[in-house]
This record gives sequence, structure tokens and C-alpha cells, in this order.
Amino acid sequence: MEVLLLSDIKGIGKKNDLIVVGNGFALNCLIPERKALVATPNVRRRYAEEIKKRALEREQELSMRRSVLGTLTGKSVTITKKTTKTGKLYAAVSTAMVQEAFKAQHGIEIREQDMSMDEIKSVGKHPVKISVGDQSVDVTVDVKAE
Repeated sequence: MEVLLLSDIKGIGKKNDLIVVGNGFALNCLIPERKALVATPNVRRRYAEEIKKRALEREQELSMRRSVLGTLTGKSVTITKKTTKTGKLYAAVSTAMVQEAFKAQHGIEIREQDMSMDEIKSVGKHPVKISVGDQSVDVTVDVKAE
């Protein structure tokens, strides 16, 4: 079912987004709590200006994230963690840790949703793929023993 969001909902979308959700979710959660309206032709006409404005904002956000993607080419970050005697980490490196490392070491903010990586549980260099839209870049995470 296509709905128009009336407020920001974390993990779903922002206000004035037209999104497709399951019928049950829309009918049992979003509509009764007045967080969304069914996207009928009348609703689309009534909120046309807000919908266009939100679409432009979304496009600007995407272009900004793509420009950040260009600055990431060839970059790497170093994360220091406690290890066992065999070189295994006590706790795996998460996407949140990689995100914080990029912000601290390079001043670049990356969304966790844009990162895809295998679980990092050992010391060494590990690849992380960062994707925005149809573009992606590989960066390196260097994990060192504390």
C-alpha cells in the first residue's frame, strides 16, 4: 500500500515521503497512529507541493553523499583493539566503530547503512565496501593490537 508519511519515522522515511509499505503495517500502525495517509489522488493533489519539496531534498542528500564517496577513494582507517595471544579480537569491529574512525581520522561522515563488510574478528587489513545509490568504493580498515 502506498502511503504519505505525516511525520519522520526512524528506519522508514521522513515527513512527506511517498513510500510503499505492507498493508498490515499501514492499516494497523501508521494510519491509526496518524503517522501516514493512504496516497489517494486527493491526498496527492493536496500535498503536491510538499511531496515535490521532499523529493528535491532527497536528491540533494543523495548527491551530497555521492560527493563524499569520491573523497573516500584510497582512504583507510586504523582501529586499535584488545586481542588474545593468537591475534583474535575479544570483540568484533562493527560498522559503528568504522563510522566513528572515519569521522575522527578524516572528518568524513558515513552512514552505517551505506557500509557493507564481513565481520572483522582478527588483526590485519580488511576491505569495507561503501555504496551510495549505484556507486561504490572500497576502503581499508587496518585493525591493530593494543
